[in-house]
Amino acid sequence: MPTEILMPALSPTMEEGTLAKWLVKEGDEVASGDILAEIETDKATMEFEAVDEGTIGKILIEEGSEGVKVNTPIAVLLEEGESADDIDSAAPAKEEKPQAEEAPKAAEAETPEAGYGRGATDANDAPTNSDAKAPAAPKDDKGGRIFASPLARRIAADKGLDLTQIEGSGPRGRIVKADVESAQPTAAKADSPAAAKDAAPVTQPAPAGPSSDAVRKMYEDREVEEVKLDGMRKTIAARLTEAKQTVPHFYLRRDIQIDALLSFRSDLNKQLEARGVKLSVNDFIIKACALALQSVPDANAVWAGDRILKLKPSDVAVAVAIEGGLFTPVLQDADTKSLSTLSAQMKDLATRARDRKLAPHEYQGGSFAISNLGMFGIDNFDAVINPPHGAILAVGAGVKKPIIGKDGEITAATVMSVTLSVDHRVIDGALGAQLLNAIVENLENPMIMLA
Repeated sequence: MPTEILMPALSPTMEEGTLAKWLVKEGDEVASGDILAEIETDKATMEFEAVDEGTIGKILIEEGSEGVKVNTPIAVLLEEGESADDIDSAAPAKEEKPQAEEAPKAAEAETPEAGYGRGATDANDAPTNSDAKAPAAPKDDKGGRIFASPLARRIAADKGLDLTQIEGSGPRGRIVKADVESAQPTAAKADSPAAAKDAAPVTQPAPAGPSSDAVRKMYEDREVEEVKLDGMRKTIAARLTEAKQTVPHFYLRRDIQIDALLSFRSDLNKQLEARGVKLSVNDFIIKACALALQSVPDANAVWAGDRILKLKPSDVAVAVAIEGGLFTPVLQDADTKSLSTLSAQMKDLATRARDRKLAPHEYQGGSFAISNLGMFGIDNFDAVINPPHGAILAVGAGVKKPIIGKDGEITAATVMSVTLSVDHRVIDGALGAQLLNAIVENLENPMIMLA
């Protein structure tokens, strides 16, 4: 039988993407490793390789199609001896384009089924709670299998819902978490009195605000420009909404005197000029945070749902603004790298981030992040934690201010205001204060960062 080529999951959080460009056409012979298409995720444009050899029998999804769900058939591969006549007539027409749906919920990681380009086991297959097992796949009245994700089956079992009464919104009608959570209690089996008796009312999520139609109506008499949401902006909206709604933030603020840092940086840059190296203040901030995480190892941690994971290395993410959104590339093992190495690596990551050329492993992970708006003249601000990170440091501009010296005299100093946003599930107040104090100590005494 011909093999369906499915829309791949090119990152652990990918739920849909844009089939930007086909690099093959119907009738082309392909071998394992050949590039079939370019696919745009929420973060980057990536190449999709063939894993089998054969002939492209039919292209099911046209290039340029947006909102193509993971595991949606996008083409059909014919093996030796097969022809186009063998292609199932039930396959979607070439002209058919999937309808883009609302922004995916970053908190919901549904388990894709195995298929072309994906093995039977995958990192995404691990359930959120490692101790919980999904019920067996249910059957309908005719004995046919009802397609539902393990998470959806588990939630349905907890709520006493009948999956045969729930319409799926996932690929090929698959029932996903959102379908079960929005189902009414009447979906419970009618012949199960216990289920009907014990089923708790389903709480509908509070509306996030006026509907898009209502907002449009508010401004129908005004001149406006509609900006279509791309995958990146949808993901940013979903993840930051999740962060503010589910992560208990608290904030620690400090002023840092950076005159010694600025003088030290100037001296180093003069010595490094012959090598073409120019260190920025941000390079010192990255190093200071990485070393602080080593000094306060209990704060080098992330929230993992049912446990806390403490990291050994200092993997520091840095927010990089790009057109239409932002990336947070991760500098791995930042505590072990020299300032010049960190500077070169950060410049490379930032350049490729702006070109959307980062691989997923370069912007995922880490335990701590830095967001620096000082270069835009912002004195101070509060940053939103990027889950599952335990904290993020918001950095303002260095500003000349009058201060009171050790002997009571009034003098001028360059002061940089920082705010540490902390996930209280991971880091308590005293521990967060220790971490911020270590960062301040490193920045006010930059020589110790070279020890």
